[in-house]
This record gives sequence, structure tokens and C-alpha cells, in this order.
Amino acid sequence: MLAAHLPPLAESLFSLLAICSLLLAFVMLGSRWLKDYLIAFAAESWLIAILSAAVGYYGHYTELYLIAVLTALFRGVVLPWMILRVVVRLDVDRELHERLSPSKSLVIGGLLTLFAFVVSNHLALDLGVTGTIAVLALTVMLSMKLIGFLMLSVRGEAISQVLGLLVLENGIFLGSQILVPGMPLLIELVILFDLLVVVACFGILVRYLAAHAGATNARALRKLVG
Repeated sequence: MLAAHLPPLAESLFSLLAICSLLLAFVMLGSRWLKDYLIAFAAESWLIAILSAAVGYYGHYTELYLIAVLTALFRGVVLPWMILRVVVRLDVDRELHERLSPSKSLVIGGLLTLFAFVVSNHLALDLGVTGTIAVLALTVMLSMKLIGFLMLSVRGEAISQVLGLLVLENGIFLGSQILVPGMPLLIELVILFDLLVVVACFGILVRYLAAHAGATNARALRKLVG
């Protein structure tokens, strides 16, 4: 495992990028403004792209340079631009149907991160990689997945929910770059292009929702049933 045999400089760089990505997930969790979500998601995607390039450099995985470029392009530019077009067209600036306030969401997010840290320590002990960056990678990956699920649960706007889904996927992608950087290139490309299809379908769904249900709240989907 690459994470268990890294020089100190590489470990510090990977740790910084992973922690900053997690902090940006908390920025999204603690904000009501949809454009803040987009900026934080784009910045998080760029950090993951830099991480991919760094893993490719230190691990000698040349295919990760291509993944880094595609991640920066699609996750950091194209996806935020596509979602921003939907936000501007629908004239929706902020989350209006939240089930929990941002402050309470941040507290729960912190508890979920603590839970992820405990689980990651146990997993690292079983795998024999305690004291390495693998513990941090597992913690950040699980934390971002849990924060993504939390956003799906407590945010009402359809746009917020799709961003929660993207945060969840970013966590998986970030963890895989550190823990299993040798993952086949084809699988990573399929994941990237699948996201484009998901966001494109989401844009069509939200416009249809606004036109026929008169709202962008995901709960209004019930009105479209039958």
C-alpha cells in the first residue's frame, strides 16, 4: 500500500490536501447559500485533482496525471458551471427548506467525523497500517461520505441534495487516490463521466419540478407521482 511507504514530505502534502478537502465539506454543511456550496465544491475538486497528481508523482502512477486533469476540468469547472446555470435559471439563492440549522448540522458533522476517526483507527489496526496516512485517508473518506449523507437528509432543496451526493462521491474518490491509487484507469474514467450524466439528468428534473410542482424543494417530487 502506497500510504504505508511515503516520505515525510509526501505524507504532509497528502495530509494537508485531505484535511482541506474535509474542511470544505464542512463549509458546504454550514452554509445556506447555494453559490457557497458551488464554490466550496469546486475548490474541493481542485484539491482532489492536485492530490491525484501528487499521488501519481510519488507513486509513479502516470495515469493519475490524466485523472488529475479530468478531475480539475469536470469536477472543478464543468459540474459547478452546469449546476450554476440551473441555480441562475431558477433564481434560487439559498436553502429554504432545511430540516436542521447550519449550526446543528455542523455539530452533527463533527460527531460523525469523530465516529469516522474511531472506525478508521480500528480498520487501520486490523490492516496493520496504524501510524500512517492511511488512517487519515480512511477518516476523511468516511467523514465526507457521512457528511454527504447528512446533507441529503437535512437539506430540502433539490440542488443541495445533488451537491450532497457529489460530496459523498468526492470522499470515495479522495480515499481511493491514497489507498488504492492503482485502480484501473477505465473505472476512474467511468466514474467521472457518470457524474456528468447524473448532473445533466438532475438539471432536467429540477426544471421539470419547478414547472409542474411550482417549487425546487425535493419533497415536491411527491406531487409528480402518478
